[in-house]
Amino acid sequence: MSTPPVTIYTKFSCGFCSRAKRLLDEKGVEYTEHDITMGGPMRDEMQARAPGARTVPQIFIGDTHVGGSDDLASLERTGKLDALLAG
Repeated sequence: MSTPPVTIYTKFSCGFCSRAKRLLDEKGVEYTEHDITMGGPMRDEMQARAPGARTVPQIFIGDTHVGGSDDLASLERTGKLDALLAG
């Protein structure tokens, strides 16, 4: 069984983005980061995947939209993050 891909959309100098990446790094999770500081197609992709999302980070585990940094931390606190990462 393989871990679902993790994608995180970020912006430069975003403290919440750094916090979310730190949590993923501490767990040893590999992720793909898309910096949308300057907008562009990755920002459009993020908004298509998470309609209405205007803030960063926006985190996806597989096709599941986790939400932002607080949502990721909440999953970790409640013990649900590991199960989501396990697929």
